[in-house]
Amino acid sequence: MSHDRSLATPAFPDDDGSLDPVLAAAFDEFDSAGDPTAVLGALCTVRVIVPVIALLGETPTEGDKDADMAAVFMTGADGRKALLAFSSLDAMHAWDPRARPVPIFAHDAARAALDEDAGALLIDLGGAHFTVVETEDLGHLAAGHRLVQSAAGAAWVTS
Repeated sequence: MSHDRSLATPAFPDDDGSLDPVLAAAFDEFDSAGDPTAVLGALCTVRVIVPVIALLGETPTEGDKDADMAAVFMTGADGRKALLAFSSLDAMHAWDPRARPVPIFAHDAARAALDEDAGALLIDLGGAHFTVVETEDLGHLAAGHRLVQSAAGAAWVTS
């Protein structure tokens, strides 16, 4: 009997976890102009890294600890929940060297945040380029819309 099994092709086969050049340029533009539009626009097309950490379970088995892996959500003082994501492995490891990386498109991370009733996506928490994507921007990013510059300013467009 023959079983034709295959694994899905990785979305990021050559990814070494470095900061995406498109996002790096957007961070530079933000640093010089103070306008987050470039960063939001870059997030429409780039990969981010969602950290996954081990949570010890309640029923250890003989010789082993029971652990579950979970994405990291934070809850603000106002009660709002946010999903953590990082622009690179270095940024994630600066936050927690034990976290495991899950590379994912930023729009998929935004969708995951909304699926878990979070109101924000936090990029590079504690880093030099800490970015919060929330409210309407989070919804547009999750929907796969693109942020473009026009004569009237930045605008979200559908594909």
